[in-house]
Amino acid sequence: MKRLIEQIMKFGIIGIIATVVDWGIFALLVELYGATSLFTGVISLKNWKVVATVISFSVSVVVNYLASMKYVFERRDDMSRTKEFVIFLGLSIIGLGINVLIIVGLEGIVQWFATWPAIIYRFAYMVPKVVATSVVLVWNFVTRKIFLEKKQEIRDI
Repeated sequence: MKRLIEQIMKFGIIGIIATVVDWGIFALLVELYGATSLFTGVISLKNWKVVATVISFSVSVVVNYLASMKYVFERRDDMSRTKEFVIFLGLSIIGLGINVLIIVGLEGIVQWFATWPAIIYRFAYMVPKVVATSVVLVWNFVTRKIFLEKKQEIRDI
């Protein structure tokens, strides 16, 4: 149990780092959309948020893979690093799908903040991102533990 708690804590720290990367790139790209007219005639803000989600999530997956497989999960001896990355990527793509579905599905929630102070409403677009990140966090830990971690031998007591 102690090992599991330590593992969850390490996963949490790496998750925070990957989340900062994800959210930072996402916010930067959304702010870039509003700061320039380069994209406004080509793509809607709603679709741009999907693009921004894919880009930010993809960068954070690479950061998360490198750190998770080094510090959190014990690598399996029977799996090549290529296969390991492909499985990690596949699980992450499913997580990305969950992420996008939640962000698109909760887009309307942003309007709930229209009467709030301007500074809160200004960044309300992050609310769906926070919900999506929370759901995908659980997905990532459970599926990576099942599919990527070396199975522990059960020892007689």
